[in-house]
Amino acid sequence: MRGPLRAQLIEHRFVEFVPEQLEPNTLYISMHYATVVHSCLCGCGQRVITPLTPTDWHLAYDGETVSLSRSVGNWSFPCRSHYWIEHSRVHWAGAWSKDKIHANRAVDLELKRRFYEDGSRKPVLDESDAQGFHRPDETAAGWRRRLRLWLSRR
Repeated sequence: MRGPLRAQLIEHRFVEFVPEQLEPNTLYISMHYATVVHSCLCGCGQRVITPLTPTDWHLAYDGETVSLSRSVGNWSFPCRSHYWIEHSRVHWAGAWSKDKIHANRAVDLELKRRFYEDGSRKPVLDESDAQGFHRPDETAAGWRRRLRLWLSRR
């Protein structure tokens, strides 16, 4: 990763079609195609595509900022960058081992299988599956802490 070029704050643009040339530090959000595209936030220039589906990424827009959940792990890029986007702010995460990447890809495939093949149409993960799909602080205690914080802002 290119430390000095790392984005801390990002912009967003709602578009129907993603432009060929991507501006740095900008998320292009196509609700029509349920896709978010951006240039890798480490500065390497790779195009990052995050589909918005029940089993992939989820987008939140509060009228001013955007959040993209699950993390973005660019494991197939030379930079291998890993980050979260919350309220238009980039939070850098640590690198993952090849074993952790492989295990989480297997969980991702299982999640998709459950959703699309089982007919339940509900992505369900138990706690053992959740490793890597959520921020490390999203344990029960972390969830309660975030709920209290959210309620205190109301």
